[in-house]
Amino acid sequence: MLQEAGLLRSLPYFASLTAEEMRKIEQETREISFSKGEIILLEGEPCPGLFVVKSGQVRVFKASPSGREQVLFMALPGGTFNDAPVFDGGPNLASAEARQASTVYLVPRAVMQSLIADCPAAGGATLVLARRLRSMTELVENLALSTVASRLSKLLLDLAVVEEGTSPMSSLTQDDMASMIGSVRDVVGRTLRDLQKIGAIKIEGRRILIVAPDRLRDVVEMSDKSRSR
Repeated sequence: MLQEAGLLRSLPYFASLTAEEMRKIEQETREISFSKGEIILLEGEPCPGLFVVKSGQVRVFKASPSGREQVLFMALPGGTFNDAPVFDGGPNLASAEARQASTVYLVPRAVMQSLIADCPAAGGATLVLARRLRSMTELVENLALSTVASRLSKLLLDLAVVEEGTSPMSSLTQDDMASMIGSVRDVVGRTLRDLQKIGAIKIEGRRILIVAPDRLRDVVEMSDKSRSR
């Protein structure tokens, strides 16, 4: 049972709960202290639950395979982190490190899921928001940690539906692709031509055919390696 429950009760997640329902949440919530520099959670691992900062400061960040880090935000007292995976069922969206001696509350994922089960309408809306947050966070990571060629190659691979070795994609314009990877049309156009030169894709009017997916993957991998030097 938490000694100081006011912080939890002030969160939007629990605003509509009765006093009895809130007491049940408090009984399941753990208070954990971390030293400066201590890792609280790691990206990609199973989600333990929702974290609420009681005191201190927590750095929430993502890292590329080469180890380059991008800070997403700093969680301060009263703030939460690891929200998205609590609701969408995925792994931890990012890593978190105590930037100074910090104390956090951990509300287990099972407890948060029970809230959704008790209110399906709210649960559906929360799931949509969680998925959008995950998508936005991944875009921030790509923008910060990748080159335009790498981001575009990854986008083409993600969108491709392989059909007999090629993947026609006529519905997306270069403007669409530029907005999806945080670039501009001219740069995307030049990059597409470069990808065609190395035999990764073939451009036929507005259609883009992926003829060598492995070469697109090589572009992504080379970007990570170059940034680790």
